[in-house]
Amino acid sequence: MPRVRGFAAWPAEDSPKDEGKARRKQVPRHAHATLDLDSARPDTVAAVEESNRGRLPDLIPIRVGRMAATPFAFLRGSAGLMAHDLARTPTTRIRAQICGDAHAANFGLYGDARGRLVIDLNDFDETIQGPWEWDLKRLAASLVLAGREAGADEDTCRQAAHDAAGAYRRTMRLLAKLPVLDAWNAIADEELVSHTDAHDLLGTLERVSEKARHNTSGRFAAKSTETTEDGGRRFVAAPPVLRPVPDVEAALVAESLEEYLTTLPEDRLPLLARHAVHDVAFRIVGTGSVGTRSYVVLLLDHRGESLILQVKEARASALLPHLATAGFETPPAGHEGRRVVLGQKRMQVVSDVLLGWTTVDGHPFQVRQFRNRKGSVDPAALAADQIDDYARMTGALLARAHSHSADPRLVAGYCGKSEELDEAIAAFAVSYADRTEADHAELVAAVRAGKVAAELGV
Repeated sequence: MPRVRGFAAWPAEDSPKDEGKARRKQVPRHAHATLDLDSARPDTVAAVEESNRGRLPDLIPIRVGRMAATPFAFLRGSAGLMAHDLARTPTTRIRAQICGDAHAANFGLYGDARGRLVIDLNDFDETIQGPWEWDLKRLAASLVLAGREAGADEDTCRQAAHDAAGAYRRTMRLLAKLPVLDAWNAIADEELVSHTDAHDLLGTLERVSEKARHNTSGRFAAKSTETTEDGGRRFVAAPPVLRPVPDVEAALVAESLEEYLTTLPEDRLPLLARHAVHDVAFRIVGTGSVGTRSYVVLLLDHRGESLILQVKEARASALLPHLATAGFETPPAGHEGRRVVLGQKRMQVVSDVLLGWTTVDGHPFQVRQFRNRKGSVDPAALAADQIDDYARMTGALLARAHSHSADPRLVAGYCGKSEELDEAIAAFAVSYADRTEADHAELVAAVRAGKVAAELGV
């Protein structure tokens, strides 16, 4: 049979597993323990100020205040600084669609189209094609910091990083052995706890799941909207998190939904056509995203039931300036909302059915359901005997997410059977956690000295 473009050759021309093994000679697995911070590393405060460029000025102090809260919070807001550091570490040059911000708090529960709960990566603002190692190292370092914040001893924190890498490696090996279709949809929710031996986490997951089932647009609307004179509804201000916007701004957001509809599959259009736009408000989001433009749009159906869309500004990935240093091609410029949405769909087994993108007043945005039965585990609040369970679970989820774009046979061939990679990642994680604590201390000192404005506790 002739070879068809876009399909693999048959019989196979080479072995991805052997190619992965060969890359160990170029980049030994123990080399991933390396953390060399060179003189080009920006000053901590300068890095934070650079990451604030282009954000809404009145919200920047809130962002800085959130980053100053703890070292783990600082890591959450400093994806760009860590990318600078990671770009100077060894990479296998195996390209994957990466999250770009795969810290331990960016995994969580959300609802599928039928309301069933799925657990997966759930933040893709920084997603881009790059080195899979960057995601794994960011996850491992974040687990050390979360463990320290939770009061776990140093051995437990290091073991969590080790276990995350081990689960990633073992999961990639498992996926490499499965038929491709089975691997593509692998690690269903009911199998995840057993696969990662995360039984100590069951009680926490059950509590989070119960809370997530009630975390819906309708519940948010019941608390955050009021009836208008004409029988409609509107958002109730709750500053500084939720505030009304001028009519002109609200109109621009509402009008942008026309472009958004063109980015959805046609079978979704009748669903949205049965809803009417009633109000638009500005709502602050997460640590890393504070200062970006983010709106909630209230839609009502014929019975007055609500559906809320989040229209969130999509900035260029913080990893983008650092790819070339690591030897990766810089992708061509495009719509940043499209980048986020397509990256998310490439990494998740199940994605929001209303995920799309649009443009508001010249700025790119992503659009998604708001409060789509979302729930999350706070890794910094876990008991010591749960941190390693959570680490194994998130490591496995990260491997599955990467396997959609990087051939698991290739990655598994590199990772191998031994714990050499696990040990290296754990050593890196501890070193980087130490560096992050020093960075955080520098930011806190600058805030106390009045060099950087910060609004604490918001």
